[in-house]
Amino acid sequence: MIKIGLIGKTNTGKTTFFNAATLLSAEISTYPFTTKSPNVGSCYAVTPCVDVELGVKCSPRNSYCREGWRHIPIEIVDLPGLIKGAWAGKGLGNQFLSVAAQADALLHVVDASGSVDEEGRLTEPGKGNPVADVFDIEEEIVIWLMKIIERNQDRISKTLKTGKSLAEAISEPLKGMKITQQHVEEALARSGLKEKEFDNWSMMDDRRFSETLREVSKPTIIIANKMDIEGSEKFYRELQERFPDKIVVPCSAEAELILRRAEQKGLIKYLPGEEKFQIVNRSMLTQQQLWALEMINERILGRYMRTGVQFAINTAVFKLLGMNVVYPVADVTKYADTRGNILPDAILMPPNSTVRDLAERIHKDLAKGLLYAIDARTGLRLPADYRLKDRDVVKIQSAMAHK
Repeated sequence: MIKIGLIGKTNTGKTTFFNAATLLSAEISTYPFTTKSPNVGSCYAVTPCVDVELGVKCSPRNSYCREGWRHIPIEIVDLPGLIKGAWAGKGLGNQFLSVAAQADALLHVVDASGSVDEEGRLTEPGKGNPVADVFDIEEEIVIWLMKIIERNQDRISKTLKTGKSLAEAISEPLKGMKITQQHVEEALARSGLKEKEFDNWSMMDDRRFSETLREVSKPTIIIANKMDIEGSEKFYRELQERFPDKIVVPCSAEAELILRRAEQKGLIKYLPGEEKFQIVNRSMLTQQQLWALEMINERILGRYMRTGVQFAINTAVFKLLGMNVVYPVADVTKYADTRGNILPDAILMPPNSTVRDLAERIHKDLAKGLLYAIDARTGLRLPADYRLKDRDVVKIQSAMAHK
């Protein structure tokens, strides 16, 4: 399952974002390090379901479909807040970084209202520096990666003497961090170190490579949170200007949490990520609740169209990670499995995944006896090395079909 990590300093709203995305109730407080251990939950990547296009009514098993939108579960982790010196274990740094290493992508939650100081303590809005906060966190992750590579320098050098490539040698001690050989190869090429002897790398080379590897292996979106607070627009624009190579999403995690809780209680109709909500019965709401909903309409939906929570999750899954949604079926005429469930599974597959990759994902026996796949739309045979596309509906044909 895809794992998204929430990173950032304390008091930026990470846990509120987590609660809004999962509808769980992790502890929220203003004192530092409220999140002493990772909060883990499930949220959803949302995409248009193919049932509308195919003219059928789906009956999902591994996900759910609502109003034509398929909700595919992914894992989200709220990590302890980071401070300067985390790479050396300051605060809860070691725990934070070791968990962050297991994520496929990161959402860096920043207080766009400037209400958090350098140490992660609450301050008067506008007195904090969200841009500096981003640099601080990035620095911690890069130094942490540098230190891991430096600690494994002898091991990497010994591996190179066995005839393995530089990418293979470096990737070996990083396997537990979801860093692949492909990530390392790309980082070496982009940092200009592919042809340089590893034993001749300078400290600046270590730094450049670590910065590039961090970008390649842990793609990140900046979440400009607390956009409901006056003055946040200024810092949001600064974040966009200072990080032109990053996606910066305006967000109000608190607004999303209010809307989802209200929808859960039947007070409003709201689909996460939509630009509007509908009050079911005004008489069921208190004056305070009505005021809160009006503020969300005016300050968030009216200005930014959405709260940003679901949009950020979707962007991480489909833009940063480039995932494609594939629908495996057993019956290509009814788009169903062997039990008659229509479009039962929506599976997130990485870019360039093949029919063979999908077969292995479903069951190893299917992959062992793989013959080909059938495109349910056209009836065409697809070879084992066919690269799957988003919204493909396919049947795996195997000599060892899993029953």
